[in-house]
Amino acid sequence: MTNEERVVSSEELLRDEFGSLRPALVAHCYRMTGSYQDAEDVVQETYLKAARGVDAFEGRSSLKTWLYRIATNTCLTELNHRSRRVLPSGLGAPSDDPGARVFADDSVAWLGPLPDAVLGDPGEVVVRRESVRLALVAALQHLPPRQRAAFLLREVLSWSAAEIADVLGISVPAVKSLLQRARVRLDELDPDARLPEPAEHALLDRYIAAFEAEDTAALRAVIQDDFSLEAVPHPVWFRGVGVCLPFMERAFAARGGPVRLLPTRANGQPAAGSYQHGRAEGLWVFTITGGRFSRAVKFHDPRLVTAAGLPARL
Repeated sequence: MTNEERVVSSEELLRDEFGSLRPALVAHCYRMTGSYQDAEDVVQETYLKAARGVDAFEGRSSLKTWLYRIATNTCLTELNHRSRRVLPSGLGAPSDDPGARVFADDSVAWLGPLPDAVLGDPGEVVVRRESVRLALVAALQHLPPRQRAAFLLREVLSWSAAEIADVLGISVPAVKSLLQRARVRLDELDPDARLPEPAEHALLDRYIAAFEAEDTAALRAVIQDDFSLEAVPHPVWFRGVGVCLPFMERAFAARGGPVRLLPTRANGQPAAGSYQHGRAEGLWVFTITGGRFSRAVKFHDPRLVTAAGLPARL
């Protein structure tokens, strides 16, 4: 085989491997960055870097490992220049005033959702869902980037400490130290438990019916006492039915026309695309604890609705 034929063959192998691995790489980069859009950008850059270097790859490791190495280090480079992404609840205490003014703050580096539709093969989605839950990804953002990378490579991808050390350019004892500190911190930020999917679907249907009917009594029946309500990019957020329900009543009265919600999934959790005047306006992501909703976060970005596989217009 000539050098030219070898390069062509390597490029074809790279395209095939990248194509099959792309959803998993997006999920990995999302866990690292906390942003679906950033993850897509990093994965695209990963492919371009790999394409430029594939002729010198020479099979020193598997293509899969090599692509994850490039993606991880690209994420680390990006994170060196960016603030930690947060949800409104990561900025401070909730408001106890249902009449509080809600305003957008685009100066904040906001955490975003990951629609399940981008996770790929349904046979593998169940595993990925567990590792992209909104509370877990929010907790991961509290870890320094190298701790975050070490934890994800070990706990999600099952890499050895030696493999992680090679990617991060540090010693094996240093990797073990990063992992220990990451686990301690994440134990303090334990994500919420989830119900089996059939129960989630039924509960979401009840929430959507109540929300569209502007029926706060019916909403009360499906939410926890300490239910929290957040909306990105609004730093003001609310917790507790005594605050959330009056706020929602005020929001219902103020909205200019009916709102439709279409069920979907994001971050391995129940979610809903929101439509006003027939146009997509944002994506809700819900957390269930103890058989009721304990948290609802709305992301005001219509692009997320179509990324979740829902139409842009009704």
